[in-house]
Amino acid sequence: MRWPVVSGVAAAALLVGAVLSWTTIRQGREFERLIADGDAAVAQGQMFVAIEAFSGALALRDDSMLAYLKRGDAYRRRGEFAAALRDLRQAAQLEPTAPRPAELLGDVNAAMGRYARALEDYQRFIRLDDRSPRVLYKLALTYYRNGQAARAIEPLRQSIAMDGTLAESHYLLGLCLREEGRTRDALTSLERAVTVNPALAEARDALADLYAALNRDSDSIEQLEALAALEPGRAEPIVRVGLAYAKQGRTDSAILTLGRAADRYPDDPAIYTALGRVWLASTAGRTDRVALAKAREALEGAASRPTATSETLTLYGRALYLSGNIEAAERTLLQATARPPVDVDAFRYLAEVATRLRHAPIARDAESRYEALTAN
Repeated sequence: MRWPVVSGVAAAALLVGAVLSWTTIRQGREFERLIADGDAAVAQGQMFVAIEAFSGALALRDDSMLAYLKRGDAYRRRGEFAAALRDLRQAAQLEPTAPRPAELLGDVNAAMGRYARALEDYQRFIRLDDRSPRVLYKLALTYYRNGQAARAIEPLRQSIAMDGTLAESHYLLGLCLREEGRTRDALTSLERAVTVNPALAEARDALADLYAALNRDSDSIEQLEALAALEPGRAEPIVRVGLAYAKQGRTDSAILTLGRAADRYPDDPAIYTALGRVWLASTAGRTDRVALAKAREALEGAASRPTATSETLTLYGRALYLSGNIEAAERTLLQATARPPVDVDAFRYLAEVATRLRHAPIARDAESRYEALTAN
């Protein structure tokens, strides 16, 4: 009598085992499908869809480091940093030896401006995997943003030693070296950056500034011209080219460059401010009514805007004064001294104009403020 019972129990156990096995297999396949769907959504930039898919995967396996990692990354890409930190910390707890959660935690904390924590995360990654030039760069960038340029230099050198094709590493190393006063080494790094990646606009920008600081004006102009070609939708690089020509004494080239920029970007006040500056500079030491008229014409429209900068108002006030319109010059320069960030020259010119008008209190105040601002 017992054998039928035993056989029945055994059969039932086998059936239950088969059902459980099939359920496990089916859940495993569904888990994999949801992960794949989430990955596909991420590739298409559909972060909400990705988060839903990864959440479904976690409903099936709430101990999956991979699912937490992927959902945390999707939250990061979506800008939901609190949710990203929650998932990524869970991923790190589930697999403490996995370096990827540490990297993504560093990315989130860096994006939130929490640089000290980001540094801890990237350092933890490097303890787990010290052969990633990408993460060494991120560590260095975080040091730099945290005001620790000197500490960024060594990880950047390590990153470059592993992969010298990362132009961003050369560029950042150049910035750090310049900040540390190592100008020649900085120049070498920035030149290397634009050699590795000629389209890296930030490196060309920094290199142009460094050349200008070294009075290598022709080299600076070359970089600015390349920068203008890389960023055809922006007027600012062209303005800088024009001003660099003016610094070299090539006034005609400066005016021609800025005039072409004005034709191309007729609504950009920075161009007209630069044109006014060049025309005014061309009158230095002599009376040139034509140049003064050109300066006033260039500056008048820009200075009349509610958003006119202190620099623009200062130049326009100077042009008015040199043209003999002293009362209007004083009014304009008073506006310039009240428009932050204030162009320091506004106080010098205001003192001169107010003295001419015998407005002694205004002149004394402007002169004292100018001296205070230029004392160092």
